[in-house]
Amino acid sequence: MVDTCPLWVSNLIYTIMSLQQIDFSKVLNDEQVYDHMMANYDQLGKDWIYHQWKWTNAVYQAFKDHYKYMIIISLVEKTLQFYDQMNIKLTYEQFYSKNFLQIDKFSITELCEKLQLPKETVRRKVLELEKLGVLKRQKKQIIIDRRSFAFIKPENQMKYTAGYILKISEILTKEKLFSKKLDPKMIENILKKNFSITWGWFYRMQIPMIIGYHEMFEDLTTFHIWGTVCMNQAFNYKKTLNKKKGYDQPRDYTNYYREMSKGDYDLFNEEVISGDKAKSNGVSAMSVSDMTSIPRATVIRKCKFLLKNDYLKLNEKKQYILTGINTQRILPYQRLIFKNKAKFVRKVLNLLTIS
Repeated sequence: MVDTCPLWVSNLIYTIMSLQQIDFSKVLNDEQVYDHMMANYDQLGKDWIYHQWKWTNAVYQAFKDHYKYMIIISLVEKTLQFYDQMNIKLTYEQFYSKNFLQIDKFSITELCEKLQLPKETVRRKVLELEKLGVLKRQKKQIIIDRRSFAFIKPENQMKYTAGYILKISEILTKEKLFSKKLDPKMIENILKKNFSITWGWFYRMQIPMIIGYHEMFEDLTTFHIWGTVCMNQAFNYKKTLNKKKGYDQPRDYTNYYREMSKGDYDLFNEEVISGDKAKSNGVSAMSVSDMTSIPRATVIRKCKFLLKNDYLKLNEKKQYILTGINTQRILPYQRLIFKNKAKFVRKVLNLLTIS
């Protein structure tokens, strides 16, 4: 007998059968992910700081200008939103095989509002991107040429993001909230297979987060330099912590708020900022410049702003270190933005559960 079942019917049957096999009691919610991220922050803090620093470095490296990159990915994110609304799913390879990306109803004003930048700044950056051949405007449309893809393809970032998601999944597995066995390559493959969906989620987490830091530090170069000092101290703290204790001992997080009062999140940040190791191992302007490719003169100038506004101070070796004021200025904002991080991680882990 000839199988005459239409393809769409076969796909529908497959989808229904797949859904029937999902245990929806194992689906995570935002609060579960957020609570366990915060309660285990001593294990996750360094990795998150490194994840964000690598991304910020990539933002700068593309054009040696943070804001040009932010303009490009804001336009890409708008395209991904459109695909999502139209129920169009593209893989990483499909998305970047295009000759160009077309954004309808392009508006300088919309970009200004999204990036919290003056209209003149956005207009100037867009013109500079046009001169580079990265963008091309056609009336109310804007075209992103494929030559820009080399600057914005998140090949390495997907590896870092997959590694961080794996760490959170391992914590949730210990708490019996997540059961699927994962590895970094599997996570990366799912991110790429569902690229137009997952990287839309990623940009909706990252863009508002980085713009919040832009407002706090007055520009992204200053934030980038501060973040480099922060990463240095986080790595020094983590080295000390690893010598003092292991992470294989079982923990009881039945009463989350009682455990949070012990301060895993606050303790980590307090030690990173004020611990003895942090104070004695700062970083020089030359090292910051080498790590970020930001010119040394710019680093020194921005550090003067950070010193004046009490974000940084100099230790006995004349190295830059964080000040205690960061716990008052930065940590409340971090708690807020970590809600968006929990939402992104939850969506990816649930996608992995049903994949």
